[in-house]
Amino acid sequence: MTAQASDADRRVLVRPEWLEATVGAVFTAVGFESEDAAEIAAALVEADLRGVSSHGVMLVPMYVERLNAGGVTRERELDVLFDAGAAMVVDARGGMGQLSSPQAMGHAIERAGRYGIGIVSVRNAHHFGAASRWAMQAGTAGCIGIAMSNTTPLMPAPGGAERLVGNNPLAIAVPTTAGVEIVLDMALSAVALGKIRLAASAGRPIPDTWATDASGTPTTDPDEAVLGMLLPAAGHKGFGLALMIDVLTGVLSGGGWGDQVRPLYREPDRPNDCAHLFLAIDPELMGGVEDFRRRSSGLATRIRGSATAPGVNRLYLPGEIEAERAAQQRRNGVLIERSGLDGLLAAARTVGAAVPAGGVLS
Repeated sequence: MTAQASDADRRVLVRPEWLEATVGAVFTAVGFESEDAAEIAAALVEADLRGVSSHGVMLVPMYVERLNAGGVTRERELDVLFDAGAAMVVDARGGMGQLSSPQAMGHAIERAGRYGIGIVSVRNAHHFGAASRWAMQAGTAGCIGIAMSNTTPLMPAPGGAERLVGNNPLAIAVPTTAGVEIVLDMALSAVALGKIRLAASAGRPIPDTWATDASGTPTTDPDEAVLGMLLPAAGHKGFGLALMIDVLTGVLSGGGWGDQVRPLYREPDRPNDCAHLFLAIDPELMGGVEDFRRRSSGLATRIRGSATAPGVNRLYLPGEIEAERAAQQRRNGVLIERSGLDGLLAAARTVGAAVPAGGVLS
């Protein structure tokens, strides 16, 4: 592991609009239409704005490598394989998840408007970034939104020493009278693999509760952890829920599951072949949208107003810290890892993208 760097050395403040324009320029340079490139860039930068840098612009070099090697396509249109009204199965044709996911959730929202619920299963897919973006898409439309994905196996069964299931992310977004206030977004490992990669890039040790080395022994070395296994959140509970997400995504869709889902950072010429599931639930189905919003707002108020432990000044809803951070960083600039910025600029040079001037604030 490299020597540990200071916070000042590790992070840099940039203009979010510059960051989005730069990422968009990279994807335009590798052959995407400008609107699609902007869609990908918006999704990645939103993750950085919300403080989820493991799903932000640090992914650009990996995406570019996979695009150039053929492991991900430039396809954007979904093939509808099965349509039963409220439920659909679609094929993403190996395209970028940031392009297939808004379409799939859009179908789910439209079906929810007709049937009360919409379920869209996606196979032959690629990494879709932060799951919260797609759940919030439904929340903004007035629905409860649920998004999930499987990943390449990263976690062992309890007591095991073999990767069996991914850390399979799950996001749920709930609208209230004040907007989409309640947003759960969690991977089912103790942390996302991207956070360990960030620690490795920055030379930081990790807690020994995050991952093991290749033999199954807990480690604080992020480089060993990348070669080893992630530990499930909450032990057997996290493993069990991750396994069920593999069923609901890959097994249900007829897509990849288990080790049929290929790693993102190895074998860049092979399809990722992950699978997604998107659900939209129209509260009108349960007695009315406005009544539901009032009740969910009451729940939010109850949580915020509940008793705090000694030394705690404020309680937060799921997703509230991220939403406040995004609003603040849109105003004042977004902090990203210096290694992430260096990787982005290197990718831009590799593909010949024109980088706008004046993006770095400090």
